[in-house]
Amino acid sequence: MKVAQHTTYNKNNITLNIIEIAKPSMTDKEVLVKVSAAGVNPLDNMISRGEVKMIVPYKLPQTAGNEFVGIVERIGKQVDKFQVGDRVFGRLPLDHIGAFAEYLAVDSQALAKVPDYLSDEEAAAVPLTALTIMQALELMGAQAGKTIFISGGTGGVGGMAIPIAKAKCLKVITNGAGDSAERVLKLGADRFIDYKTEDYTKTVSQVDYVLDTLGGAETEKQMSIMKKVVTLCPFVPCQTVLLPNA
Repeated sequence: MKVAQHTTYNKNNITLNIIEIAKPSMTDKEVLVKVSAAGVNPLDNMISRGEVKMIVPYKLPQTAGNEFVGIVERIGKQVDKFQVGDRVFGRLPLDHIGAFAEYLAVDSQALAKVPDYLSDEEAAAVPLTALTIMQALELMGAQAGKTIFISGGTGGVGGMAIPIAKAKCLKVITNGAGDSAERVLKLGADRFIDYKTEDYTKTVSQVDYVLDTLGGAETEKQMSIMKKVVTLCPFVPCQTVLLPNA
C-alpha cells in the first residue's frame, strides 16, 4: 500500500515521500480501515519540523498523519462494536501516528462511527480538535450551568469548542472578528465580542472557566476575567486550559 512519510526533520521545507509498504497486520482487538480521507493540521507540520521530537521521538522514516476517516474492511475476533462496511473516524495515538496511508490497523476503542451528515473531508478534520476540546473540558471539571470564555471562537479550535461546550450545558462567551459574529452565534455562543471594538477585560468578569486558544499576551488577559479561587495546591490549574495556537 502507499503511504506518505517524512524521512528528515526540516524547519523550512516540509517534504513527504510517497512509498510502498506492506498492508498492516491486525490483532484481535483491532479493525482494518481503508482510509478515505485524512486531516491535515498544525500538529502534522510541527511533527515534520521536529518541534515535538523532545516529547515524542519518532523513529524516521515516519508515516505522517494523525486523524482519518475510512471504511471498515475487516474486524478482529474480539471486536463487536463495528461491522464490515461501517464508516468510521478517529485520532491515532500520538506515539503511533500514520494516517497518511491507504490502510490502518486501529484499536476499535479509538474509533467511532461517522454521522451521516458529515462528508469524508469534513469528518477527517474532526477527531483531533474535538478530542482536544473534550479533554480540556474534562481537565477543567467543567460543570453544567457555569460560564466559559473561549478565546478566538472564529478559529478552527474555538469554532469546534463552542458546540461541544454548549452540549455540556455551559454558557459560552467568545470573541473574534465581527464579520464572523453571525456564524459563531449559530454555533451556539451565548455572547460574541468583536475584539476590534470591545475590550473583553472591561466587560466580562467572574467567568468559571477559560479555554485559551490564542496564548501569548492573551493568556494573562484571560486569567484576569476569571473568578478568584482559593486552592491549597498552587500547582493545579483547575480552571484554565491553554491549547496550542492553531
